[in-house]
Amino acid sequence: MPDLWTPVAELPHEAFVERIHRAIASFAEATGVEKPLVEVELADRSRFVLERIEPEPGFGMVTLYVTDARDDAPDALIVPIGSLRRIELSKSPDDRIQRFGFSVPPAA
Repeated sequence: MPDLWTPVAELPHEAFVERIHRAIASFAEATGVEKPLVEVELADRSRFVLERIEPEPGFGMVTLYVTDARDDAPDALIVPIGSLRRIELSKSPDDRIQRFGFSVPPAA
């Protein structure tokens, strides 16, 4: 069964999320925006605007916190890392930055 997924503890969740944060911060700096628009597409082709991503709960899964104007959008999703089809970064118009945008955690 190719779609069967089971959690594994060996994946470096913190490093994965840290690298995503670095890529977003680098994009923000290069494009001169404080909070870039970050959209994720999952394997089922659903798309969400993200506020942030965290490496918890681990075991092959991450938590995506959603900031989406759609009424049916969840507040957060816990998804397998393998279900992340793509992450899109873009500069957003000023009025959308007021409502949406990804906040990179401060460097430790």
